[in-house]
Amino acid sequence: MKTLIIIPAYNEAENIINVISNLHDAYPQYDLLVINDGSSDNTGELAHSTHKASVIDLPFNIGIGGCVQTGFKYAEQNAYDIALQFDGDGQHMIHEIEKIIDPIIKEEADCVIGSRFIQNTETYKPNNYRMLGIYILRFFSFLYIGQKIADQTSGFRAYNKKCINFLSEHYPGEYPEPEVIVLLGKNNFRIKELFTQMRERQGGISSIPLWKGPYYIIRVLLSMSMAAIRSKSILNKKS
Repeated sequence: MKTLIIIPAYNEAENIINVISNLHDAYPQYDLLVINDGSSDNTGELAHSTHKASVIDLPFNIGIGGCVQTGFKYAEQNAYDIALQFDGDGQHMIHEIEKIIDPIIKEEADCVIGSRFIQNTETYKPNNYRMLGIYILRFFSFLYIGQKIADQTSGFRAYNKKCINFLSEHYPGEYPEPEVIVLLGKNNFRIKELFTQMRERQGGISSIPLWKGPYYIIRVLLSMSMAAIRSKSILNKKS
């Protein structure tokens, strides 16, 4: 199946060459697309220099939502069957890709999320404050869609063509990963979550610093609520 790996990248100069090269060497049958989200460092130049990935350089930083949606629009326009989101910070394990693509190929799910928290792992240990936020988001995902998603903020996900077409139009902007779960769940997409090993980021700076934790959780919960409301409008248009 025609597969695209979408790599959103913002100021990932420390990681981007290794991420691209390792993906290309491990999965030469898949196409790579780097979305350089208006980086202020030389992320874009380094991505181009590999000659192993297509690169879209956004003129300014629009945030992870618009960045990834650009990838979905590209995937839709070029008729990809599967889109895989793979962050450019070096956290995700390349050998886990087949695991989350396989249920898409077998038509067991429309979206597969690689989760850090289904079972214990030695490679990724969030602090207690982050875990509290994770438990709160987990509760609200169950409240909204009746499915407990352990890792709401994972950026390691695979989507089928039906999801690609839907998300190219409806991908949320500000806090996309938790919102997408609500949008897909409310619109009857099948979501599957599988345990995948992940590392601490290999360079760069997290977009969610610890001091912003409480503010971030409140904003995410509001965004998830809005996604639930938006889903009603989307469903009404379909009917």
